[in-house]
This record gives sequence, structure tokens and C-alpha cells, in this order.
Amino acid sequence: MNDYKLLSVFLDYPNKDFMDNVPEFYNYINQSTSLKKDEKKIIMDYLENIENKSLIELQGEYVKIFDMNAEHSLYLTHHLFGDDKNRGPALIDLEQLYEEYGFIKTTNELPDYLPLLLEFANSLEGDESNAFLSHANKVLKVLEENLKKVSKHYSGLVSIIEKRSRLIKLGEA
Repeated sequence: MNDYKLLSVFLDYPNKDFMDNVPEFYNYINQSTSLKKDEKKIIMDYLENIENKSLIELQGEYVKIFDMNAEHSLYLTHHLFGDDKNRGPALIDLEQLYEEYGFIKTTNELPDYLPLLLEFANSLEGDESNAFLSHANKVLKVLEENLKKVSKHYSGLVSIIEKRSRLIKLGEA
């Protein structure tokens, strides 16, 4: 597991496997040398928030936050195009990129689904993952700001991704 895989799991719909792996998540965070101190704090706060909740409560919270409000959509091209016809070509481009890299989707989600993008980033080497995510930086910032209104825990997770993608953009300037 690496940082992007972990964030992918945290931003995906919670299931029984997720709940069963909470102790493993703590172990990863405590042993990680790639997570910065502030990132570890955000993730620990997230884990402490979910610890005393049932799976049903977590699923209900997730649906309320992500499925009931388009401003919180984890489908990133939705923030750029809405339901516009230009969204289709962007999704096709992402699918083709996945194929070029030999990335095999393990879900039926659209290719712009943030947890899936993180799975893909997880498969890339070195700074290539941050460089890939830098293309979504503006959308990640919008999503982070929108989530701040309803969930500091989820907005914190998105902020980790946004900051890492921003550092690559700054480094290119």
C-alpha cells in the first residue's frame, strides 16, 4: 500500500473490508516515512472520526456528502463540464491513458472517479503520480473548498492530494 492507495480507500464508498482494515491503516500511518506530519494528523483525525461509527452510519454519511450534492462529486470532470457533451471526450481520454499504461480498472466507475484516479496514480512511479494529479489541481481545490462546508475529514483528505499536486505545478514554474 502507498499513500495514494490509502487515500483511494478512504475516499471510496465504505464497506466491510474497509472496516476490517482500520487497524492496518493505523499501522501504515505510524510506519510511513512518505507521509508528512500534517498529513498524518489529517488521516489520524479521519480514522478517529470513523472508529466509533457503524458501517451503516459511515455509508449514510458518505451518500449524504458525495451522492446528494453535485458540488461534492468525486467524478472530477463533472466539476469541469457538468453534463455537457464535452465531458465524454475527456472520459475517453482518461480511459485511453489507463490503457496506454496497462492499468486495469477493478471497478465499473467512470475513469474520472477520484478513488480510481488515485488507484492509477498509485501505479505510477515516483513524482509521475503527483505530475498526473497536477492536471486535476484546480478541480481538487474546488472540491476541497466545497467539502469544507460539510466535512472537515473528507476535505482534509482531498487537501493532501491537492497540496501534493500543487507542489509539482510550482516545481514546473
